[in-house]
Amino acid sequence: MRKKKQIQRRRTPAQQRARDTVEAIVEAAAQVFARHGYAAGTTNRIAARAGVSVGSVYQYFPNKDALLVAVHMKHQAEGQLIVAGLLDDWNRQPGDLKAKLRRFLTELVAMHTRSPDLHRVLFEEAPRPPSVQQSHREFDRQVMRRTAKLLRESPDVDVPDPDCAAFIISQAVECLAHQFALHPPPRFAEGAFVDEVAELLQRYLQRGRG
Repeated sequence: MRKKKQIQRRRTPAQQRARDTVEAIVEAAAQVFARHGYAAGTTNRIAARAGVSVGSVYQYFPNKDALLVAVHMKHQAEGQLIVAGLLDDWNRQPGDLKAKLRRFLTELVAMHTRSPDLHRVLFEEAPRPPSVQQSHREFDRQVMRRTAKLLRESPDVDVPDPDCAAFIISQAVECLAHQFALHPPPRFAEGAFVDEVAELLQRYLQRGRG
């Protein structure tokens, strides 16, 4: 039986100068993957982009897969920070349910479309290591728990099962935003997309009101 390829852990830098070097390498890797794709995004290109030697890259990252994990985790952390902030602000935002949905969706779409080439590489081209998948699943669970709580507390929402509704809308929104960012339909503007999805979610969340 063929053994699964193991992802070697990268070395953790202790000093600030080393941390700055690692950050530069990870940012260079993201730019190279976005421009050349994962297969052609070689460590030589990454080192040149970062302005360091290939030896410096391997000093902290044993192989390209370890670099991929670092880029994935940075990308996820940035996205998770935005989503967490949007959930924190939900009840502080004025307006009715549809207005809040539109604001949320506008920010989410902007997040997905900020770097579509890198997004495409990370989610459609390159392998997704188990550690990355586990991190993504755990954050999904956190989002669903927080969303269910918001649904229970919202006077504008009428659904029979907030936990089920939280699962459906969180998965639907993520999938729709992802597909719009990477494969937008022709002649379909971002604003129109946000309006249509907001209408869809509003009708689902208020269906008990007829």
